[in-house]
This record gives sequence, C-alpha cells and structure tokens, in this order.
Amino acid sequence: MILFFALLFVAAAIAGFTAFVIFWPLTLVHIRDRHPEITAQLGTGAFLKPAALAWLLSGRYRESRDSSLSGLATPAKISLLVIFGGLACAGLLWLASLVMA
Repeated sequence: MILFFALLFVAAAIAGFTAFVIFWPLTLVHIRDRHPEITAQLGTGAFLKPAALAWLLSGRYRESRDSSLSGLATPAKISLLVIFGGLACAGLLWLASLVMA
C-alpha cells in the first residue's frame, strides 16, 4: 500500500512537470518580449538554468509589478514545487517501504 501512495506522488510530480512545461516557456517568452532587464539577468537558454529556476522559486518576478508576468510565473512556480514535493514524498515512502519490509 505504501508503494501505491508513492506511485501516486510520482503521478503528481508528472502532472506538475506537464504544467511546468506549459507555463515556464510562456513566462520566458513574456520576459523576452517585455522585460529586457530580466532577460539580461536570466541570460539566453534559461529554461533549465539553476539561476533562472532560483529566480522563479524566490518569487522575484513580483518585483516587476507586471500582472501578466505574475499570472504566468505563479503557476510555473507552483508546478515546480509540486514536482519537488511529489518526488520527495515518493522517495520518503519508498524508503519507508524498505525499512518496514
């Protein structure tokens, strides 16, 4: 039963990944088109750069006071947190299943 719930957490992480793949590129295109100072800060090819992901997770997109950017970046941030949380919980349950067996 524990491994079943671990699999559900992996499914949640996959759903988060799907949302991330939708919202993060849209966010980066919006940044490229309307915020050249943020584009310079993040650099080119920012999709999986650790600095760009840290920028997203820290919520620094709110500093721009652009509601469109916030509307795209917030779901990307939530989906990234869902990925990390789902994989962490799945890993913990997998370890628990090893200990209990």
